[in-house]
Amino acid sequence: MVRLQKGDFMATILDIAEKLGVSKGTVSKALNGAPDISETLRKTILETAVEMGYTRRRRQKQTAKKLCILVENLDYEEPHQFGYDIVTGFRQMAEPAGFLVEIFPITEKLQRSISYDMFMLQHDYLGAFALGFTLQDPWMTDFQTSSTPTVLYDNYIKTNPRTAYVGVDNNEGMELAVSHLKELGHKKALCLADNFICMDKERIEGFRKAFEHGETYRWEIPKTEKERMRFYEDNYMQLLKSNVTAVFAVSDFYALDFMKFLQGKNIRIPEDIQIIGFDDNMASRESNPSLTTIHQEANLRAKAAIECLEAMRDGAEYKTEIVLPVDLIQRESTRKL
Repeated sequence: MVRLQKGDFMATILDIAEKLGVSKGTVSKALNGAPDISETLRKTILETAVEMGYTRRRRQKQTAKKLCILVENLDYEEPHQFGYDIVTGFRQMAEPAGFLVEIFPITEKLQRSISYDMFMLQHDYLGAFALGFTLQDPWMTDFQTSSTPTVLYDNYIKTNPRTAYVGVDNNEGMELAVSHLKELGHKKALCLADNFICMDKERIEGFRKAFEHGETYRWEIPKTEKERMRFYEDNYMQLLKSNVTAVFAVSDFYALDFMKFLQGKNIRIPEDIQIIGFDDNMASRESNPSLTTIHQEANLRAKAAIECLEAMRDGAEYKTEIVLPVDLIQRESTRKL
């Protein structure tokens, strides 16, 4: 458990002004986005404010409890998209508790143009729930030293007590998935994965260990749709010749993506090959055939993230790693061999 003390960050507008040799009014204008301040001076003042810890003091005093959901590499606007359940669950938990929640799509270009703490200070956000960030993102480095309360979904930062993690028990999920496949008679399986997010690496390793008495293969999937389709085209015949009978994907997105490709090649699911995913989003329930998957609860993720952000803001105790349980949901994409 970690506790952050409210009195740890004592910088004021006067402190910033004295350090830079400018007036309090100039500092106040820069912090509030006044148009009569040059961008060079505004940037200097914001950087100094972040460096001196003014970020937190300001947010503790503000009356509006303003949070943001930072979204990258994740579709969230339609009910069938995986991010929809997470974003909706977070807002359903946060807004009745008095928080104003804003969703902010993030690009790599934006991350390279401004530091994370400066971005949060400019927008008056007291904390963030970050979704879909990859290990290569510039802000993943910023999260290691940031002074802003932040909860990451499915990415770990273990060096900063102000950055927490909420995710699911991937080891339990892998044991459930592999036990299910073994019970159905599978001895050879393919793991569809990427190398962009911490949780994917954990699921890959968990799957390999859980399938210790079987034979496993691994495909590292390219990031863009065009590259994925080319990859599938180049490799699927080799997969069929290897007599693999089951495919596990580290997310429902990859599972459904590959299932659609196979069906386009007149390969039947589950008669010719069987597929299991991880997430249980709406698309997995509505696909044809419906997708067997590892279920994770959106409301539990949202509740844990909100409670953690509130505790960080208030100086209360909180866990920097929150791991939630999972369940196996069997549907039409797997069956007894």
